[in-house]
Amino acid sequence: MMVCSLAPEPMTKIFTRQPYLCLIANVSPVAGRRISDDAGIAALSHWEGPDATAEDEALAVRYTLQLLKQKAPGSSVEVRVPPWGAIQAIDGPTHTRGTPPAVIEMSPTVWLEIALGKHSFDEALGAGRIQASGQRSNLSAWLPIVALP
Repeated sequence: MMVCSLAPEPMTKIFTRQPYLCLIANVSPVAGRRISDDAGIAALSHWEGPDATAEDEALAVRYTLQLLKQKAPGSSVEVRVPPWGAIQAIDGPTHTRGTPPAVIEMSPTVWLEIALGKHSFDEALGAGRIQASGQRSNLSAWLPIVALP
């Protein structure tokens, strides 16, 4: 049995735009919101205290990742601290799409402990608390990031 459609042939319309003006086409990337040092240090202090909240942990993680990005600019290593943040840092070969050549992932607690110098990166990596792959996946040269007063 053969089925025929009485529908008309599809018609495709192609819409084109006028080219953008040069001034409009030069769009620079939007910078992320910068966390002030006062707010970041306060969040780190609260995180260490007994009354720490998820907001304190989130702000402390984002602040320390911001500091790492300042100390080690680049985009060859992606540092992931789910669910609070991820950055690309460390000079080297850049990538524009997909997974970077090196990825480091850990929990917020582990990240904040090594960022504050309570544990070393190598200790946490050896204990299996950090997942790291690829070249340049050792952050020891940039840690600890901050020391609390």
